[in-house]
Amino acid sequence: MVQRVDDFTGKSAVVTGGSQGIGLAAARRLAQGGASVVICSPNERDEQVAAELRAAGLIADFKRADVRHAEDMRELMDFAASRHGGIDILANCAGVQRYGDVTQTPEEVWDEVLGVNLKGIYLASQYAIPEMRKRGGGAIVNISSVQAYASQKGVAAYTASKGGINALTRAMALDHASDNIRVNVVCPASVDTPMLRGSADLFKGEGTQQQTLDSWGKMHPLGRVAKGEEVAELIAFLASDKAAFITGGDYKIDGGMLAALGVHLPE
Repeated sequence: MVQRVDDFTGKSAVVTGGSQGIGLAAARRLAQGGASVVICSPNERDEQVAAELRAAGLIADFKRADVRHAEDMRELMDFAASRHGGIDILANCAGVQRYGDVTQTPEEVWDEVLGVNLKGIYLASQYAIPEMRKRGGGAIVNISSVQAYASQKGVAAYTASKGGINALTRAMALDHASDNIRVNVVCPASVDTPMLRGSADLFKGEGTQQQTLDSWGKMHPLGRVAKGEEVAELIAFLASDKAAFITGGDYKIDGGMLAALGVHLPE
């Protein structure tokens, strides 16, 4: 059994991309707080993730759904609302990372990245917000990246999608404040997830995956990459009643990365 926090008792949450990485950490944290959680992914086999959460004494369901498809998102929100009486929280955690500048990025890859990372938030929110209105309000937390503010080379589609998420968050916060629906965005730097480890495998060269992760961690002033659970705590705070006067905000969780200049005085 898990230790309960009880800050989301009676709440219903939907977490896209909830089968791994930041999404799974967020789903687990919300469920540990007492929320009834529905996670989705395009892979039917990810039902086992919800089963593992239930085995730990949490309330969790799985629905196969692709965030790029409107009908999937409509069915997901209908399922969550009918299963748990409504929707109070939406955590938009689905995301993909692809590499290449604009000359190297095929149109289908551009469409994939923008479809999952940005269009997915639009579609999930489009169908979740009417259910939140029925409950008298709600909270949406979108997952972006520090690359919404500053970019590395060779990630044109990814950076474009993350900048769009931050802008969309502001628009949604203004549009739905009168519905008592708060919308905020979390912007992590490097987080130890399957996606980051996949990137480490891609760029490890003659080293190991862990050596590559460790070297990336040293790029952060705190000297390491984040844990998914650390990001989940920020998501949970923004989704909770403790953040009742917070909307339209973007929150870095980056180990100090964006506080640093690339200028170093001599020792």
